[in-house]
Amino acid sequence: MEIDGLEDLNKLAEPVKKIEEKWKLVPAYLKVKGLIKQHLDSFNYFTNIEIKNIVKANEKITCQADPNFYIKYLNINVGFPDVEEGFGVSKPITPQECRLRDLTYSAKIIVDIEYTRGSQRVIRNNLVIGRLPIMLRSNRCNLYDKSEPELAKMNECPLDPGGYFITRGTEKVILIQEQLSKNRMLVETDKNGLMTCHVTSSTHATKTKTIICEKHGKYYLKHNSLSEDIPLVIVFKALGITSDQEIIQLVGLEEYVVEALTPCIYEAHS
Repeated sequence: MEIDGLEDLNKLAEPVKKIEEKWKLVPAYLKVKGLIKQHLDSFNYFTNIEIKNIVKANEKITCQADPNFYIKYLNINVGFPDVEEGFGVSKPITPQECRLRDLTYSAKIIVDIEYTRGSQRVIRNNLVIGRLPIMLRSNRCNLYDKSEPELAKMNECPLDPGGYFITRGTEKVILIQEQLSKNRMLVETDKNGLMTCHVTSSTHATKTKTIICEKHGKYYLKHNSLSEDIPLVIVFKALGITSDQEIIQLVGLEEYVVEALTPCIYEAHS
């Protein structure tokens, strides 16, 4: 039995050779994943995790005139789509109702905060600081996990995959953008055929870009906060590595590495 199971696994791992067989994978993939799963996963991650990380990175706001006065965010949540009908009364709303009434399908952004009132520390919960448009069929949507009969009662099509927003009664789609990986070193060739290494360092608070490039046979560091390029050996010395031999050992002892770094070392001493 174990041998048969191993053979089945090996058969599944074999590459698909015929182009006809490859085309059969497309409907199978769409049936399992769909065309908009990446939209829904991205929005769900934002509302469940990312928005909390953003607030945590900027959780405390201190008054410049009086440092003793501050506002601190303790928690943040995104509710479910609703509409206020007057006198502070709100009720859940469906996407179809938003289409007919030219409304935005959005939910409240609710926070818990801590602030100072004189010498007293005050905590307030469930404060509404704004509204966030909600993606249809996301886990914050009122259509999430509804059955076909329930969707029919809401005048919604069961075949509608969602993945879009409704603003002022109009359906809007956010186009997918392809971006370079963050916090990872990428090596590529520039327009002059020279190798460059760059990394975009991104946190919830800051975002910077660092590039190692070659100019006139020497290596330099570029940074978006610096107006001039810094010789690479100077960067090592600024980090506390003052010995030329130690710098070479850290980069590599191969002959071509030593030859490449020699002009940089001479420049640092000049």
